[in-house]
Amino acid sequence: MTKTIFITGASTGIGKATAKLFAAKGWNVIATMRKPEAEKELSRLNNVILLPLDVTDKEQIKQTTQKALTLGDIDVVFNNAGYALLGALEAITDEQLVRQMETNFLGVVRVTQAFIPYFRQKKAGLFITTGSSAGLMGFPVSSMYDASKWALEGWSESLSFELNEFGVGIKTIEPGLVATEIGTGSVIASHPAYETLLSKFLAATATDKTVSTAEQIADVVYQAATDGTNTLRYVCGDDAKSLYAQRLAVGDEAFREGIRQMLTGA
Repeated sequence: MTKTIFITGASTGIGKATAKLFAAKGWNVIATMRKPEAEKELSRLNNVILLPLDVTDKEQIKQTTQKALTLGDIDVVFNNAGYALLGALEAITDEQLVRQMETNFLGVVRVTQAFIPYFRQKKAGLFITTGSSAGLMGFPVSSMYDASKWALEGWSESLSFELNEFGVGIKTIEPGLVATEIGTGSVIASHPAYETLLSKFLAATATDKTVSTAEQIADVVYQAATDGTNTLRYVCGDDAKSLYAQRLAVGDEAFREGIRQMLTGA
């Protein structure tokens, strides 16, 4: 029987690569995005249906999930929509910080909440979320982005216990840097007092040679969807694996000091 995946944020990057991979693997794909009418590639695939979804719009979440469920059984929900808000906290407006949490965290929570009754009743289903290595480690000039991803970590771990009661799974993929539009699509708030720190951090990420492709991360999403395990976290990408292993090996404080020294040279 053909399986179906529902994807948020499918217009670019990891979301689009995942939609294409699952479609190629014979799955039915419901790919959602803010402007499906502008999508030219996924719309040509026979087993892909495009639906509109802005994960900050609570009413549209209800409408789109209900519409998706009328199309047939859904097996996996991939909460992928998100973006990075970078810059010193002092430079970030209240509107910007609220939108970051509304998109990256509450958007995931609300989409998941909309599907839980369906999965609970059929006693099957899987939620996969695009987290980040920034949900496992804090980085400079990324406080609100990191906050949104750390929030997903605690939320997912806690939620796993209640979902498990009904045979429903939840998993988080945690890539490091990915060569997708999340880089060029980042919102960067600048403040003269922090310009040096911001510049050093952006330079360090720009020269990282271990950046993953969206397609490599899509492979991990497919693994998570099909491996039949109850694994909660999938750290992926050479940079994320290396940094996280280093943090676990040396401890939180030594790791934090290492990051500070790398950026200050002191």
